[in-house]
Amino acid sequence: MRAYAIGDIHGHIGLLHGVHELIARDMATHGPAQVVHVGDLVDRGPDSRAVIDFLIQGQNEGQDWVVLKGNHDRMFRRFLNDPNEPEPGLRPDLSWLHPRLGGPDTLASYGVHAPGDRPVAPVHADAIAAVPAAHVAFLDGLKTSHQIGDLLFVHAGIRPGIPLSEQDENDLVWIRAAFLDHTESHGPLVIHGHTAIETPTHYGNRVNIDSSAAYGGPLSVIVLEGREVFHLTPQGRIPLRPQG
Repeated sequence: MRAYAIGDIHGHIGLLHGVHELIARDMATHGPAQVVHVGDLVDRGPDSRAVIDFLIQGQNEGQDWVVLKGNHDRMFRRFLNDPNEPEPGLRPDLSWLHPRLGGPDTLASYGVHAPGDRPVAPVHADAIAAVPAAHVAFLDGLKTSHQIGDLLFVHAGIRPGIPLSEQDENDLVWIRAAFLDHTESHGPLVIHGHTAIETPTHYGNRVNIDSSAAYGGPLSVIVLEGREVFHLTPQGRIPLRPQG
């Protein structure tokens, strides 16, 4: 069984177009398959609105695309609902509107001005008026995990030893050390993003595909043929084998 997986996009619509072109080229040779986006669609990059428009349009046209919820997508939706509601997993001295998180970049893509010295209430009111209802519904419909055969796709990772049906959403979108430091099998091969690295890396029990698009790096896409993993590049498929 084959599938494609795309890492953290972070508002970079040009990079997203590029990896979908690579997928289309690969599909022309190998046939169609499902495409999974592992979340963090928004923040830090300049075109979050365009990213969401592109994904909505593709799904409406019948593309077999799965889109998962990342922590940044959840922070965006939480802000629209209540800008004063704390985000579990986020340091209490930070908010989504802090430049480090990238919320102002996302709002700017909708035409909302959100400098640090502007009160939150009018920023929130402007955001409510600017973000289309279709985008809110799209964010509300994002899944937190997706399984294809022996492959499990999540944004951040899973809590080791906990059945998937009992996983907490906070872990699925925020977890790091407890998941990243775990070296034993999770059963299925876990495909995730969230923790920025330089290039897609296979760790044996998991594959991290967040290649730092949020920080000027590329956006990566992999192909999975069962548990075999390939980095999809302009030069074609490059086998991605477990480290060590």
